[in-house]
Amino acid sequence: MRPLLHNRARSRLASFGHAWRGIGVLLAGQANARLHLLAALLVVALGAWLGISALEWALLSAVIGLVLCAEALNTGIEIVVDLVSPDWHRLARDAKDVAAAGVLLASLGALATGGWIFLPRLLARFMPAG
Repeated sequence: MRPLLHNRARSRLASFGHAWRGIGVLLAGQANARLHLLAALLVVALGAWLGISALEWALLSAVIGLVLCAEALNTGIEIVVDLVSPDWHRLARDAKDVAAAGVLLASLGALATGGWIFLPRLLARFMPAG
């Protein structure tokens, strides 16, 4: 029984290694993923500067995670489509476009969330009442 548990733990540890490698593939090969990561870092800095609440941090964390996850899934779909359909095909194009639409939708949701959180604070900071 011990070797089986040991193998499972090693397999689980290896799966984390594969996931980290996937993050490397994502960031090395996709300029959009790097742009989304940079935007996330700027949002975190802005949130720290403006002193947002714990609930607002939770919301931002969720939408940042959603956008980065969508970008990763989009990249994975693009890689698989390129593998199975190296020649142009309407369905390959549609699969890539729908996956890209997922990133766009997640990004628009994140933008709206950021707007609701940051815009009132920025307006108050730069356009004080009076």
